[in-house]
Amino acid sequence: MTETAPIALFWGEDPFLLRMTALDYLGAAGVRAAEVSGREWRGGELSDVSTPSLWGDRRALLITGVQSLPEAAAHELRRYVESPSPDALCVLTMVSRAKAPPALAKLVQRSGGLLRHLEVRRQDLTRWVVERGRARGVHLSGPAAAALVETVGEDLAALDQSVEQLASAFPATAVGPEQVRSQFRGLAEGRVWDLCDRAFERRLADALLVLRSLLDAREDPLLILGGIASRLRDLLRVKSLPDRMPPAEAARAAGLRFDWQVRRYRDQARRLTLADLSELLERVVDADRALKGGVQGEVLLPMLVAAMAGEHGVAMDTP
Repeated sequence: MTETAPIALFWGEDPFLLRMTALDYLGAAGVRAAEVSGREWRGGELSDVSTPSLWGDRRALLITGVQSLPEAAAHELRRYVESPSPDALCVLTMVSRAKAPPALAKLVQRSGGLLRHLEVRRQDLTRWVVERGRARGVHLSGPAAAALVETVGEDLAALDQSVEQLASAFPATAVGPEQVRSQFRGLAEGRVWDLCDRAFERRLADALLVLRSLLDAREDPLLILGGIASRLRDLLRVKSLPDRMPPAEAARAAGLRFDWQVRRYRDQARRLTLADLSELLERVVDADRALKGGVQGEVLLPMLVAAMAGEHGVAMDTP
């Protein structure tokens, strides 16, 4: 399928990977697209790509998270996909754990569109990091990429941001494990971010594995707790914002650096009420007092992580 296909659908588990690939696809097509997420759909967004441009340029629209479209919007999208404008480009992303094409894929295929399932398997993470380094103009060796994954974790968005940081720190320099360690020495924040992502996505077993690796590396339990507290405060700020607020505006309002953080934190915060988040912050305060009172992190932190993952029946005994 050529880049002139009127419709493209990318699906997979990782929203960052989907959006990054969609933006790369649009860039290769030489167009700039308006962007809207399924959760922020207001109606009528497809009208711009349904009518020819007065200036003769190709109109484009990126719709992320189409699995979250309201039913009326999903119906509107299906009607467009059945008969897309040949003078426009509509790119869709869908978060789905299924490897089989979603139902929407049949309509996309009938309309001559592009279909692609996106996944970065754990064994391919190092190669993916090397490729992202190449795209950002930094030469990362395989061992350097492996060291970065070990330091930051397996979250693709965090890894990509770390690659950008390395590119800024070591311009025109081959980056090996030593440079990675020097750039991130003494910082467990990346791994704590990974821990929080897994816990708030209800992946308790994975979160506990990350916690164990942090504790085995003798990271300070208070540092880990501080990272958890920071994430909880971010989730509270994001949850208090209107759902329809554009990600860039929401990022500024919440004090976040990147749009993708807003998208991810919104997804995580939807699993929790404000009362849940406040209760977790109270647990963090109790845990801080207990750790400073001599309770071992190996005993206390797994219970807190379980509560973050929705295991509300877990009690945390503190002196």
